[in-house]
Amino acid sequence: MFSFNMFGEALQPRPFNTHYRCYSVSMFPGDKQAVEHGGKIIMPPSALDLLTRLNIVYPMLFKLTNQRANRHTHCGVLEFVADEGKVYIPYWMMRNLLLDEGELVHIESRSLPVATFSKFEPQSVEFLDITNPKAVLENALRNFACLTQDDVIALNYNDRIYEMRVLEVKPGNAVSIIECDMNVEFAPAVGYQEPEKMDTSSQHAEDEKEDIIPENVGFYSFQGSGNRLDGKKKNLELPQEELLKRLPRQKGIPDYDYEVGYIKFWRRVPKTNGTENKVEEQEEFESFKGKGTSLRQAKTRK
Repeated sequence: MFSFNMFGEALQPRPFNTHYRCYSVSMFPGDKQAVEHGGKIIMPPSALDLLTRLNIVYPMLFKLTNQRANRHTHCGVLEFVADEGKVYIPYWMMRNLLLDEGELVHIESRSLPVATFSKFEPQSVEFLDITNPKAVLENALRNFACLTQDDVIALNYNDRIYEMRVLEVKPGNAVSIIECDMNVEFAPAVGYQEPEKMDTSSQHAEDEKEDIIPENVGFYSFQGSGNRLDGKKKNLELPQEELLKRLPRQKGIPDYDYEVGYIKFWRRVPKTNGTENKVEEQEEFESFKGKGTSLRQAKTRK
């Protein structure tokens, strides 16, 4: 937004440059969550009046500097309702600037390029437990106006605070993320260790050993040992190899026409000689049909 003079020419914006006493959001009497979970600050009403007369460029973005520690960051503004001479900033921003309650912070207006790329580094491996981290980050960045390289921002998700370090932003060291199409990447989290790779060759060898089923020897006759009358113990047992040679083991043939869901019961069909089997008629049972014998010989008559 630009103002125009009486000749229709656009007025050049003048820089906003001043000092305020900074305080954390916990000292703010209004809504603290809206400020603490974002990247915007609360300024006094006099700052809005001064920014309007300076023809500041929208959106309003500012550079915050701790001149004592030579630390700086960038932010937007949420409201102009702070007490005169004071600004309220998020606690994570005070940590980045190494500021204490009531210290002076230098604030100046800045115009930043629109972001095209950013890379974040989670400061805890617990961030990896989130199902969709990109969606969580995108939702959290809606409360931010800009990003500064090497800043550690705080994200609130499921009543937990996750810290993210801004490793890289493009096209500059500080960018605006208002209405932008930005590519996001994640670096490995601090403390994350890659899982150790196991030796696949040895693992496959062990699996093959487990898959091998021991050969079923089966039953073979005359496998016992004998005893000799003379007490000698030679040639009492027949070697196993000799037994296998005498009675080789036969393996079954798989059913290549097997269909899933069907069970087949195989029965041996007796061999036929081409003639019909005749059914023998059973004789009826009759009692006392046998023949008897007598020990006494019958006398013969002369």
